[in-house]
Amino acid sequence: MPQILRIGPYIIYFWSNENNPLEPIHVHIAEGRAYANATKLWITSDRKVIICNNNSKIPEKILMRIIRIIETNVEEIVEKWLEHFGEIKYFC
Repeated sequence: MPQILRIGPYIIYFWSNENNPLEPIHVHIAEGRAYANATKLWITSDRKVIICNNNSKIPEKILMRIIRIIETNVEEIVEKWLEHFGEIKYFC
């Protein structure tokens, strides 16, 4: 799983097996280590973040802070997605 960012104990990463066809661009967030059903955030075509789920049960205040950091770094995330998966589509 390519790790994109680390924010305190939380890692932001791509899950390498994102199905066929490839899912729209998104990141996962987990505390400590990557796992398949972690919190999932969609990245939109206008470079905003939408919560798909909060399976990691990240407290709302912390999750909102992480979302702001992801939005600040969204161009880097998009570039890394393209490098890793070779194509991109958006949730909306």
